Amino acid sequence: MVQNYPFSAIVGQDEMKRALLLAAIDPTIGGILVFGDRGTGKSTAVRGLAGLLPQMSVAGDCRYNCDPADVAGYCNRCRDQLAAGKLHHRQVAVPVIDLPLGATEDRVAGALDLEKALVSGEKAFEPGLLASAHRGFLYIDEVNLLEDHLVDLLLDVAASGVNIVEREGLSVRHPARFVLVGSGNPEEGELRPQLLDRFGLSVNVISPSDVPSRVEVVKRRDAYDRDPARFSQSWKRKDGALRSSIVKARAALPSLETPDSVIEFASTLCLTLGVDGLRGELTLMRAARARAALVGRQQVTIEDMRAIAVSALRHRLRRDPLDESDSGTRVERALLEIAA
Repeated sequence: MVQNYPFSAIVGQDEMKRALLLAAIDPTIGGILVFGDRGTGKSTAVRGLAGLLPQMSVAGDCRYNCDPADVAGYCNRCRDQLAAGKLHHRQVAVPVIDLPLGATEDRVAGALDLEKALVSGEKAFEPGLLASAHRGFLYIDEVNLLEDHLVDLLLDVAASGVNIVEREGLSVRHPARFVLVGSGNPEEGELRPQLLDRFGLSVNVISPSDVPSRVEVVKRRDAYDRDPARFSQSWKRKDGALRSSIVKARAALPSLETPDSVIEFASTLCLTLGVDGLRGELTLMRAARARAALVGRQQVTIEDMRAIAVSALRHRLRRDPLDESDSGTRVERALLEIAA
């Protein structure tokens, strides 16, 4: 088994780590888009998240990760096992599934199980990556290079939370709710606007610009490469503390209050920036609430919203030909205007 690099051992990249933690606390925030140069820890952080997340409960040996608390959402097999009194629950790691750029639509959405069809003549469904990612994370490296037909498929599933497959005489539908995490290098192409809008938070990562940070990155990576198990063990306590913080924040989330003044601040900010639709306000509110829960507050504050505003809005701004500033700077400028 490959030992993932510990999440808490990543040097710097605070905005990226915070975005991933907030999505782990409240998946309704939406996906996370991570753009930056190669070798800045994008994929390392996402894979490190897999070892950080608390385990989840799954109904039986379900291949769709059915939630025991959501009986209405059970697949047919889980319903049959429940009726027969044979359904058991088990704890499993939250899935973090890689979607390779070269994957076929059958591999992603699922298709006819050819082995069963050839051996027994039975038409059976072979679940794809979307089924495996249900209730977890679906990670796409170089997401800006993803083929258009897979982008369309992901847009449909992300909007409905259900994957529908109809082919070879099969008609299957199953829940597929996941946090989409995409990483890429902006120099290799832009993301389609329809997919870009599906990401709740967008973060930029850059290489460390000071010598001490770069030295620390190299030292930690070298120690990990030499002995992954020993290195991971040395960071086990810090990863465990982060895991406990996620569990506490999830438990506190439903009771957190969001004052009208905070929501009004979100709307004022979005109007100032000319953000289309209401997805910006919703993301601001959810991300600020998750941050408040993470730091142990009982009420969301404008400070929470200011802290996540750039991540929530930078990818939602229209291009302004008269303003050469990057989108993050425009959000920061709007925050200062509102404060004034």
